[in-house]
Amino acid sequence: MTTTSRLLNLLSLLQTRRDWPGSVLAERLNISHRTVRRDVDRLREMGYSIQATMGADGGYRLDAGSELPPLLFDDDQAVALAVSLQVATVTGVGIEEAALRALTTVRQVMPSRLRHRLNALEFTTISSHPGEGAPASVSPEVLIALSTAARASEVLRFDYAGRRPDAASGAALPLRVEPHHVVISHGRWYLVAWDLEHDDWRIFSAHRITPRIPTGPRFAPREVPGGDVSEFVSARFKGSERTNQWPCTGKVILGRPASYVLPFAGDGIVEDLGSGRCSLEVGSWSWVALAAALNRFDTDIEVVGPPELTRAFAQLASRNRATARGDKLTG
Repeated sequence: MTTTSRLLNLLSLLQTRRDWPGSVLAERLNISHRTVRRDVDRLREMGYSIQATMGADGGYRLDAGSELPPLLFDDDQAVALAVSLQVATVTGVGIEEAALRALTTVRQVMPSRLRHRLNALEFTTISSHPGEGAPASVSPEVLIALSTAARASEVLRFDYAGRRPDAASGAALPLRVEPHHVVISHGRWYLVAWDLEHDDWRIFSAHRITPRIPTGPRFAPREVPGGDVSEFVSARFKGSERTNQWPCTGKVILGRPASYVLPFAGDGIVEDLGSGRCSLEVGSWSWVALAAALNRFDTDIEVVGPPELTRAFAQLASRNRATARGDKLTG
């Protein structure tokens, strides 16, 4: 192991933000106590604030320094940093320009092997609202496989978790798709692809995909409906086939102040009406779903329009009365 790689490994251990006995560091790095002390001194000379801890065994702790020292990352950390910076360019919290500059800097100093790996991972980031969606873990290898197939315009075969098995063999047959875009939205990764089995566009959850190798023949890329993958995916998530708009949009007056409603309004429009009231214009994939969503504010609601929303509240009330009576579902 070279001195540089040993220092990198030592720094990675110290960055876990806990005390490390010298003997444990020596054992983990397979080096002597003396080499540990020497490497700690090297890191201190580079600007890292490493404190010695007292005790029978003695040890070390990495503290925050007054200046930003040179940073050392292993390959996976460097790729993770670059991906995170690309996602941060659309967070909407005022760091987009700084994130883009940082991403440019990181890519410039990356060794060629890492730039090649990062270049293989192309994806589109769709901005989302705070609190929406729960992140799903996807391995970088899967994302790279999906992105590489999309870049090369090669048919992709993969197993999709939850797909019904074939009636004859009992095994799940692989899907065959023309991959076009890897997308991250609402904290989750997706593959936008043309499904060769159903002759239609589909959006697949990446964490459910297990790619098969080798990939299939090359194909002539189709244009995503509308020509904009962000708009296309956003529209599909809203239950719309063509436009990035909710199929059902209504306006109500809520007996809550605007400051109470705004954090939970998503992409809705909130207007303060004073006297602890506000109006909310918001959409959903169905009228009943919209009525149910508005009830989460737990307050009196006045429907401004349209009439379909008023009827949806009546339909929802009828269902709720049946539920309160304990009526059973009929087939």
